[in-house]
Amino acid sequence: MKELLEKSRFLVLIPVAVSLIAAAAAFLWGGYRTFDVLAHMVSTIGTSEAQHAIIELIPVMDTFLIATALLIFALGMYELFIGKLDFPEWLVIHDLHDLKAKLGSVIILVMAVVFLENLSHWKDGFETLLFGGAIALVSGALIAFSHFMGKD
Repeated sequence: MKELLEKSRFLVLIPVAVSLIAAAAAFLWGGYRTFDVLAHMVSTIGTSEAQHAIIELIPVMDTFLIATALLIFALGMYELFIGKLDFPEWLVIHDLHDLKAKLGSVIILVMAVVFLENLSHWKDGFETLLFGGAIALVSGALIAFSHFMGKD
């Protein structure tokens, strides 16, 4: 039974593989969207529409940030359960708290990009204020969690 339990750690290869595939797909999708927006910008040079096209790069940033979160998750799970990888020190994950803190940081960035996208399509000032307040609250909670729930 002990050997079975020890070998069960390799089950983590399933979310690692799936997360890597999802990250690769998101990076490819982000690349495609980038070229699509750039082509649209080039085709509208000299018009007022060209200035609005650049705002479409904001959701592309969001796609790349989500792809990065998926990649960090896959690499972190592998490093925690399977074996060490050769990464820069800022990406080394020693325990689940490190993984959660790194993912929390990316989530905060994603929320900031979503807010910026919402701000660029400004419709209702009060709704935008509430949306920004909610993002600030969740961001504050993630930062507090990362800071106060540190290593023992």
